[in-house]
Amino acid sequence: MATIPKLKIILTIAMCHFLVASVGLTMVPTEQLLRVGVDGQLSIDLSDVEAASFDFGRLSKAEPLAVLHPSSAEDVAMMVKAANGNCFCVSARGHGHSINGQAQTDNGVVIEMSGSRSKTAVTGPRVFEEEMYVDVWGGELWIEVLRATLKQGLAPKSWTDYLYLSVGGTLSNAGISGQTFNHGPQISNVYQLDVVTGKGELLTCSEEHNSELFHGVLGGLGQFGIITRARIALEPAPQRVRWIRVLYSNFLTFTKDQEFLISLHGNPASQKFDYVEGFVIVDEGLINNWRSSFFSPSNPVKITSVNSDGGVLYCLEITKNYHDLNANDIDQEIEALLEKLNFIPTSVFTTDLAYVDFLDRVHKAELKLRSKGLWDVPHPWLNLFIPKSKIEEFDKGVFKGILGNKNTSGPILIYPMNKNKWDQRSSVVTPDEGVFYLVAFLRSALDTQGKTQTLEYLSNQNRQILRFCDDGGIKAKQYLPHYTTQDEWVDHFGDKWDQFYQRKMEFDPRRILATGQRIFKPCSPNDDHVNVAAW
Repeated sequence: MATIPKLKIILTIAMCHFLVASVGLTMVPTEQLLRVGVDGQLSIDLSDVEAASFDFGRLSKAEPLAVLHPSSAEDVAMMVKAANGNCFCVSARGHGHSINGQAQTDNGVVIEMSGSRSKTAVTGPRVFEEEMYVDVWGGELWIEVLRATLKQGLAPKSWTDYLYLSVGGTLSNAGISGQTFNHGPQISNVYQLDVVTGKGELLTCSEEHNSELFHGVLGGLGQFGIITRARIALEPAPQRVRWIRVLYSNFLTFTKDQEFLISLHGNPASQKFDYVEGFVIVDEGLINNWRSSFFSPSNPVKITSVNSDGGVLYCLEITKNYHDLNANDIDQEIEALLEKLNFIPTSVFTTDLAYVDFLDRVHKAELKLRSKGLWDVPHPWLNLFIPKSKIEEFDKGVFKGILGNKNTSGPILIYPMNKNKWDQRSSVVTPDEGVFYLVAFLRSALDTQGKTQTLEYLSNQNRQILRFCDDGGIKAKQYLPHYTTQDEWVDHFGDKWDQFYQRKMEFDPRRILATGQRIFKPCSPNDDHVNVAAW
């Protein structure tokens, strides 16, 4: 055990010289850097650096100078203070599920918030049963939050479809899924945060205390601080889920029913569904692929067997939560709701499973893909918020136009949300309408599977979709946004840009945080004044 401190000293000294040689920092005495005194592990090991160089998107690579596995929020603060004083960049990385290198840096340190080495001194989720909330380390994965809260019969209200994401990561974006229409995004279900700002200050914030930081960090793309703790609202957890999928051949009928279902958000639980999503089917293989394995392999659904609209089908996905004690009532409640919808009568598919199994459904699909070597491939995903008034135009121009009947190499999700469930004080931007849709193109690039599944083809298709929105005045907003110029970011934030800019100047004036987002030009050692020129 005596060799561990020596290893940390060696790594820290190496880090010091590496920073000086690589980015021209003013020499800082070794003793001064050693006073950073992190209890975690600061590593320049090639395997650590390589792991932090990629993300889920696998569209870019950026090698950090070092990787910190913190053991506490104080470790994070100490590293950010060192970076702030010496002008190198810091990016917090959770499960690495970003698409366009948002958590990467090639000129600084990646702080690995998730993983066992990052939590050697960090306790797991702490559930407060009477108060109905849970305190969670920012690098904790949502699957671990769920497991901890279920032991007390509780669960967070709002989810993402994939639970192997970090709490800090989803809260830095929004965190959305089929429950969003009812409970709002995950950022609307947070009571309190501990945040390390770009100045290295460790602050507790909430609506009442340090509120500007609180609202800025939620959906703030990591620009103002690193979330080290979140206090998340809980509710009694159901035991089981009735999972239903129905098909539509007419887009307007499909969206009318989706919008009707989300309008029921204020009704008693017995008079609404708990989850509303949907997806678009533009080729016959998609409906029976990994995302749609819900359907029976022995009885696959074929587009040609249904009178589809322009070669496209639409699937509504809904669930009803329940407890064993009210199992006898669930069929009647579901039947009453389904009677108000106008799906294809013969297309009802139903399954029943434990609540945890429904929430963790995508992970099972991940394991199948990993076994086939189809997980660690490029993912040119595109996520858009589309105003309700433009969704029909989007269907005609994109689903039936740009995509046609070509193999799409992955699911296309589509579902509406209520804007009044989003706190407009947060940093997130959404369309300026009461209802807007998420349209998510979750494709995988498989260069061995034909031209329409190559990275080049899918990336070009994404550009066509964005141009279609721009040319048609659709005023779409990117979710998990990616831009390369500050002008594009200014346009993205619109009326919120001035506030976003001021928050940056207040909480990260040296622009050292989350530089992989490419919103602000990072500082350089020779900066004598604040310069926020674009990349």
